[in-house]
Amino acid sequence: MVAQVIDGKAFAAKVRAQVADQVAKLKEENGITPGLAVVLVGEDPASQVYVRSKGKQTVEVGMNSYEHKLDVDTSEEDLLALIDKLNKDPAVHGILVQLPLPKHLNEDLVINSIDPAKDVDGFHISNVGLLGTGQKSMVPCTPLGCLMMLRDYHGSLSGMDAVVIGRSNIVGKPMAQLLLGDSCTVTIAHSRTKDLPDVVRRADIVVAAVGRPEMVPGDWIKEGATVIDVGINRIERDGKNKLVGDVDYARAAERAGAITPVPGGVGPMTIACLLANTLTACCRANGLPEPEGLTA
Repeated sequence: MVAQVIDGKAFAAKVRAQVADQVAKLKEENGITPGLAVVLVGEDPASQVYVRSKGKQTVEVGMNSYEHKLDVDTSEEDLLALIDKLNKDPAVHGILVQLPLPKHLNEDLVINSIDPAKDVDGFHISNVGLLGTGQKSMVPCTPLGCLMMLRDYHGSLSGMDAVVIGRSNIVGKPMAQLLLGDSCTVTIAHSRTKDLPDVVRRADIVVAAVGRPEMVPGDWIKEGATVIDVGINRIERDGKNKLVGDVDYARAAERAGAITPVPGGVGPMTIACLLANTLTACCRANGLPEPEGLTA
């Protein structure tokens, strides 16, 4: 068996096109332009690249982009004051504070100061609770992207056996909640799971999100299973730097029915879903129907 490659880059382009179409419709019919505010504290190189990409793609789909770049020694009081201002700004429908923050800032305090309705990262404790109890919430972007790709490939996920490897608040836990919401039977596995290979071998769907290069060997994958590899790990191989996932792609692709590559799989979906979440937040704020196909 040779696995079908789930092309996240192409899928993300399709999502962005859907967002752009619905943003244009919002402008024409309601005179509303969704706005996304991104706050960057400090000069972390990776964060700077990510923020630039977010701003560029926000403008490309027709939204307003508001970037706030603060000095690395910005006080917590000043950061919270900016977030309060953005919470009250009707032109801003989504707020994202780029993580990680400098060590002198309390990430939980900062995240939970964002209006939950504008929390397009889906990290606010209220959104975590709403998702966990099956209510309408803002959903973290990476798990939402994974769910979209799974739905696109399978149609219905009802009754499927899913294993999520990893228990982070950003990916593992919300991914499990989303799969439960689509009526999967879900196991959350991690580094201390007993008989992890056997647990994974039972799964129709494997979502790997542990941040360990090629931790999941190909022979753990059930014949015909769908593998979503969230990991992005930089390693040196044959004297060259290379990006690999949490799954041994070459071997897993020999057994899986479908698999996401690294790079080009889950990664591109994260910003696409950020834009989708901003559109959703805008529609909710204005009492309009939510965008079809772009929510959990």
